[in-house]
Parts: sequence; C-alpha cells; structure tokens
Amino acid sequence: MPRAAGAGNAGLIPERADLNVSPDPNTSPDPNISSDLNTSRAAPERAELLLNAHRRLRGEYGEVPLSPRREPMHELISTILSQRTNAQGEDEAYQELRTLGDWDAIIAAPTQDVAHAIRRSNYPDQKAPRIQATLQAVKDQRGNYDLDFLATLTPQEGLKWLTALPGVGLKTASLLLLFNYAQPVFPVDTHVHRITSRLGAIPKMGEQAAHKALLALLPPDPPLLYELHINLLRHGQRVCSFGHPKCGQCVLQDLCDVFKVYGGEVPAFKD
Repeated sequence: MPRAAGAGNAGLIPERADLNVSPDPNTSPDPNISSDLNTSRAAPERAELLLNAHRRLRGEYGEVPLSPRREPMHELISTILSQRTNAQGEDEAYQELRTLGDWDAIIAAPTQDVAHAIRRSNYPDQKAPRIQATLQAVKDQRGNYDLDFLATLTPQEGLKWLTALPGVGLKTASLLLLFNYAQPVFPVDTHVHRITSRLGAIPKMGEQAAHKALLALLPPDPPLLYELHINLLRHGQRVCSFGHPKCGQCVLQDLCDVFKVYGGEVPAFKD
C-alpha cells in the first residue's frame, strides 16, 4: 500500500541506495536562504519536526488505525512482489501466483511458471526463484508457514530472522513486523525516504541507513509509526513525487528544507 542489524540481505531488487536531490542546471538555490536548516538541527528538534509532520499528515489524510491488512505469509510474499511495482500490479501478481496452489505447490512448480504467474510485477524472472527460495527457507526452518512465532521475538530478533530469508530486506522485514505484529519498527520505502530527506529530518543517507536514523527520532509507538508510514506513502504518491513535486499543495511546505532552498522549483530526486 516497512525493501538495524540483519540488513546484509538487502532485498530482491536493489532498493534505491541514495535518493538525493539531483542538481538542475536551470534551478539554483536561493543565495539568501538561512543556513539554519532542519538537517543541521539537534536530534530533539528533528524528532519534533517528524511529529509535526505526523500531525499535519493526519489532518490531510486522516487517522489510520493499526490493523493487519492481510495474513502474514500474504504480507511477506506481496511485499516482495511490490518492489518496483505499483499496488495493482502487486495484487494481480499475487492473485495469479496463488492459482498455482498452496505454498508447497508454488515451491514445486517450475520456476518459469511462477515467473509467468507474477508477470504483472516488475522483474518476475528475478523474483520467482527468490519467492520459491523464501518459501522453502520458511518451511525448512519452521516446518510450516506459520509466522506467528515472530510475535514472541524482540524486534531485533524478528528483523534478524526475516532478513536472513532469501529476497527479504530490511524494508520488507520491518513492514511485516509493524503491520502484522505491531512491533515498534519503521519501514522506510522510497516515499518515506524521499519526504523525510526533503524535510531535513535526516541528512543525506541511503534507505537502509534511514531505517535506523528515523526510528531513533520517533517514539516506540507502533500505531503512530504505522500511521506515519501510511500517510507518508500517500503524500509521496499524491504530492511529493520524485520529479515535479506539487509544492503548492503540500501541507508540509513551510517545514521543508528543500522548499526553503529552492522555492517552487524543487529539483527531482536522482535514482
């Protein structure tokens, strides 16, 4: 609709390692801008910035109660499918994948059949063998596909176990633990990373590092973490896009470092 320890397995498709503002030769920063940007402020001030953004986004998009949207194995496999894929493609790929049978049947199916079934997800030829390997690893380690044991682990233990699975990176592991088990972790996707970077809540860093940096600024409150993740995603999809963000419609405009520097000519993030 969050791809820390255990991040050595960085995910199936390399996530955008460093989404930064790409200089536009036709766009120059305001030379009179104050150097006192959010990114230079102390951690408590940047923590309050995130809470302020949370309140404004709630006003814009509404409250989002923390409730599992689907069962854990569905969440795990769909999150793998969602990498570099929109929500419609993810859902269509998952639904056709399940026409191959139960999880055991998907493991046993020819990999080319799995790839064909998930063809509406980008990179199906890469995702298919990883999905089969992930399913096999879960079955080998647990004897079944029940992930509810994760609720008994600490967040660090859960992240370590999940990121050891083929095709499961820190974002996928964090998303599963937060969405399904209300663990105090914070998934950082491309939208979350882009907006928090533009705001100046975190300095220049990649998505993997941003998980730890943002979680250190946020309270260990799963409902708040969930709602903030969802509303940042919505805001990234609708307003704060990679290229040509709709700054005139943005409820965070006056908080944003990049808007302070560039005004209405915010350059695109580079991939």
